[in-house]
Amino acid sequence: MEVSPDGVTGVLLAGGNSSRMGRNKALMPLAGQRLVDRALAVLRDLFDDLLMVTNSPDLYADLGIRMVPDLVAGKGALGGIHSAIHHAATPHCLVVACDMPFLNAAVLRYLVEQRAGYDVVVPSVYDRPQPLHAVYGKACLQPIARRLETDRLHVVGFFPDVRVREVTPEELADFDPEGLSFRNLNTPEEFADAARRLDAGLK
Repeated sequence: MEVSPDGVTGVLLAGGNSSRMGRNKALMPLAGQRLVDRALAVLRDLFDDLLMVTNSPDLYADLGIRMVPDLVAGKGALGGIHSAIHHAATPHCLVVACDMPFLNAAVLRYLVEQRAGYDVVVPSVYDRPQPLHAVYGKACLQPIARRLETDRLHVVGFFPDVRVREVTPEELADFDPEGLSFRNLNTPEEFADAARRLDAGLK
């Protein structure tokens, strides 16, 4: 189902170095499907316009979507978000990390529906904002650029400079009561736990 193909781009970030996993986690198979393919499948069902931010496009050539590098190299997740917003052909983009195996289409749709009048729509679960699972508008570009120039790379650091809509766990309880969609996999242990959940049908 389309969310708003003329207004929102679905973006995958694949710029992490996977240091704790010890290998490129985006390409690791989980329940017979690579993590990056699992995430992209959810985005394909929601958005006509898709984008991937990666500095290693050759690794993902089989995905068949537009790929762009970081505009400013070496700036971590904030740099990836900046590049996503810059390159998106739409006023807003929904940005997710490629290592989230439990992305929930209903949650993503709800976030996108809240964007009117805001520059950022971000879930606040696990007692903190989830900026790698959020909606960003073009007005974020300059506030982020100023922070990149001075290496202030905390992702939510620019939030006071823009209009932010925080989405509470209570708002998402009907879609994702456990908050599974916000879990990302950083370690072999987390990966093994996700595999067990999927094998047991606990998604």
